[in-house]
Amino acid sequence: MEPIIGSWEANMDHALTRSPIDVCSSRGEDAVVLGNLGVVRVLKVNAGQDVQVREGDLCLLMPFGRLDRFEYAELAYAYDCPGTIGLLAERTKLDVRLLLRLPDDTAYSLTQWAAYGRYFTAWDNWQKAYGCWRTQVADDDPANHLVFGWGGGVAFAELMLAKRAGFRVAMAAGSDERVAFLRENGITPVDRRRFPDLSLPTRRERTDRDRHQRRRTSVADFLNVVKNLSDGYGVAIFVDNIGEPLYDVTLSALAREGVVATCGWKAGMRLSHLRGAESIARHIHVNTHVWRLPDSPGIRDFMEAEGWIAPEGSDVVYDFDRVPELADDYANGRIGSYFPMYRVNPL
Repeated sequence: MEPIIGSWEANMDHALTRSPIDVCSSRGEDAVVLGNLGVVRVLKVNAGQDVQVREGDLCLLMPFGRLDRFEYAELAYAYDCPGTIGLLAERTKLDVRLLLRLPDDTAYSLTQWAAYGRYFTAWDNWQKAYGCWRTQVADDDPANHLVFGWGGGVAFAELMLAKRAGFRVAMAAGSDERVAFLRENGITPVDRRRFPDLSLPTRRERTDRDRHQRRRTSVADFLNVVKNLSDGYGVAIFVDNIGEPLYDVTLSALAREGVVATCGWKAGMRLSHLRGAESIARHIHVNTHVWRLPDSPGIRDFMEAEGWIAPEGSDVVYDFDRVPELADDYANGRIGSYFPMYRVNPL
């Protein structure tokens, strides 16, 4: 097959920085071709007649390397799964079971579909988080409750599902472009720049008393915003795909019987909390990764039927020879879009 448009993901940044793991070392390989989410064109099928794709089909790549017994991903394709070849190549080959055809006569563009990885991941995380919340809050109206997120495209997609379910929704954003984008899509934007010292002090700053005082001020100001948005109760479901620098703030903002929903770890995997406090507050911690392979067709069909997909024009696309620039821009926070893409071959 030949890749058409690939989606730049956090896992690619993690691979380049060799953190939290060195994928080359983990796979026992000298070099790895990254890129596990994107739209591809099938060039040749070396399989029997019962396969679901044909030559010329446009398909989505499902990023499953090794599955567990319930068909969830244990190892990710073109990341930590040995022997897998990603989309940062003009031609490649893969197992046909990982291809999911685009809907016939789809109403959406290829760049809109290329953001599907964020949406499929959000779907799975939201289903688990909402289900857990309902085990403790069985019949109250979601309109009385706030879902908050910080992160990127996955958090955005998840909040759009929360909005469909009737929740109040709000999300932090750090640029004029993203603040406007959230507002246009019916999500209350909370300007991250209002709280400049919200993150944990770095190792070098830990002895700086003034830095700690500034953080206390930023945290108090942020929690006051959450209080106003939630009628004083706190966040019912907090989508936190950032991690360590903001984790204590996430827990402080959480309502009783609240849920922390995590499916990413952009800025820190190692977390700690007071187990007793979390138990007394009846907080549920939901951690998911990718989604279940057999669920893929249903998620695709929901996206097509309901228009739950990256808004038209919300992406930014880099040509193939600019991928190093894309990687640098992503790593340094210079991309305003939640959906950065790279184009490999012309349509």
